[in-house]
Amino acid sequence: MATHQARRRLAALAGGLAVLGLSLGFVGSPATAAPPPSADYVALGDSYTAGTGAGGLYAPDPVGCWQSHPGYVDVVADTGRVNLLRNLACHGALLVPGGPFYNGAPSVIEQIALGQTALRNAELVSITAGAIDAGSLLALQACATPDTVTCAGTVDAIIANLPVLEAGLEGIYQTIRASAPQATIAVLGYPRLFDPVNGVPVIPVPNQIKVNQAIDALNSTIAKAVADSRTNAKFIDVTKRFAGHAANSLVPWIVLDLRLPLPDANFHPNIAGHQAYAAALVSAVKPAQLAKR
Repeated sequence: MATHQARRRLAALAGGLAVLGLSLGFVGSPATAAPPPSADYVALGDSYTAGTGAGGLYAPDPVGCWQSHPGYVDVVADTGRVNLLRNLACHGALLVPGGPFYNGAPSVIEQIALGQTALRNAELVSITAGAIDAGSLLALQACATPDTVTCAGTVDAIIANLPVLEAGLEGIYQTIRASAPQATIAVLGYPRLFDPVNGVPVIPVPNQIKVNQAIDALNSTIAKAVADSRTNAKFIDVTKRFAGHAANSLVPWIVLDLRLPLPDANFHPNIAGHQAYAAALVSAVKPAQLAKR
């Protein structure tokens, strides 16, 4: 009798647990968490977004555009948190075509025109742009020598002209917003290139300091343009993330091959640097929160 009553109690307990489980939404087999939704993603901009420094250059669509893999855009896409619609960034891209630094690469404004369909559906747009327009090539040519006077004069002239660049950047962010009305615009800055404590042969420490000053001024200009654009653009500063990983640091995240003073890859993120960019982007914008539910 006792055994029979015990069995009845166990059956009643099991039935009660089953009802409780159903009321709480449990099922008989272990639940598998649904993967987070992925945000539709479009990338625009210059060589940093085109992946320069991560590997060999190759030519995608559009004509005249050069990219490298695995750049930060590829790293973000590989996380599964975004659905990469298009990476339109090109090595050497300016904001608009023309001017002394124009090399024929599709400019950012041309990239936007080419990517209208993708941008219309985008929930995330990332961009790096403005360094070449500011005169980064001039600064590196002047400062990658023992001549401290020319370096200082070149950098000071570049910094004095940054308000002109700011207006151009504002216009670009507003154009992206008009083309991608659903998207959060992630505007990534640039890392400091040198660790002046370590030094670099043939590049004096004062020149390294001047180049870093120019980068800080450029990042401040980009951040101000983001704020003044009155869009939903978000500036992402990467300087702290790259601290201790400059081109001449013991563990560099920036390419510097002194055998070839000005190859395409020099002064761009290496693979570790692009991974750092990807981490900065994902941390700042949280793509799953941008995706359509």
